[in-house]
Amino acid sequence: MTIQQHNTEEYDDPTLYDKENNLYTEDIPFLQKYASKAKGTILDIACGTGRATIPLAKSGHKIVGVDSHKGMLNEATKKANKLDLPIDWIQQDCTKLDLNFKTDFVFSVGNSFQHFLKNEDQDRLLSSVNRHLLQGGIFIFDTRFPSVEELLQPETEEFWHTYIDSETQYKVDVSTIAKYDALNQLQYYTTIRKYKDETNHIVNEVRTNVTLRYVYPKEMERLLANHGFEVLQIYQDWQENPITNNSYSMNYVCKKVSESYNDDSILSIVK
Repeated sequence: MTIQQHNTEEYDDPTLYDKENNLYTEDIPFLQKYASKAKGTILDIACGTGRATIPLAKSGHKIVGVDSHKGMLNEATKKANKLDLPIDWIQQDCTKLDLNFKTDFVFSVGNSFQHFLKNEDQDRLLSSVNRHLLQGGIFIFDTRFPSVEELLQPETEEFWHTYIDSETQYKVDVSTIAKYDALNQLQYYTTIRKYKDETNHIVNEVRTNVTLRYVYPKEMERLLANHGFEVLQIYQDWQENPITNNSYSMNYVCKKVSESYNDDSILSIVK
């Protein structure tokens, strides 16, 4: 994925990322349903350490994972090799994909869409996806719903959850600090992890920062249409419940119906 250099802290420790995210599997059955209809190679964009890529490969699907973060791809490769899974892992900027195949199924999950912070980044991502999709091909992705509760969080430390670190057996209390920039639709997150021993004393504290872009439903509708996609469904979760004003997520199922406009050409004309 395209992540600005200052925006990679949350992913610079792939092992930690897996500890905190590998148990999430709610999207896998949904993706499996569409993967079963795919006729060729499936493309996972912003694949990270392969959380969603590997289960689909285990089901027998031919799949390629693309990400810009070398460390995440190295971890994905290790995991796939242990399972003897023939997955191609490719390090590329997802806004400038240059692969030697087209597919009828592309997906990008884990709210990766939010890492494309500028309008130009979003344009180039969707144009890139369009170029690698066959006519009528399916593109599935998710992004957080810009609800009032999500955006207007207090700019103070808020407890999130606790887990046990599998290596040290320390209890890890995770909290966040969020600040929303309404003009740019950017949420600045600081994640704080406090490692506590058996006596509940803090033995280590790690802070990471990430910036996320929020997109409103009507804004997304126009954005996708401009890039040759028809929105087939919008769900609030992977159980296919319809989106509401109280949703936390927007899960899109789109179909390529036309070619995307060439945003690079448009930019050159504007200049």
